[in-house]
Amino acid sequence: MHNRLRLLRAERGWTQAELAYRLNVSRQAVNAIETGKHDPSLSLAFLIARLFDLSVEQVFTDQPRD
Repeated sequence: MHNRLRLLRAERGWTQAELAYRLNVSRQAVNAIETGKHDPSLSLAFLIARLFDLSVEQVFTDQPRD
């Protein structure tokens, strides 16, 4: 699964630790999701999308982005 999490986080000037705090997960979890080493649970994916005021499909996709 591919995602825009790193870009979205950077646009807001948040560190991985700040995003992790907002999501109530570890910084390591944020890093693993950003690098594609771990796919978030469905509930976490929805929480991430809501945090950025986007749909899940706008954050996560099964296709690589150009």
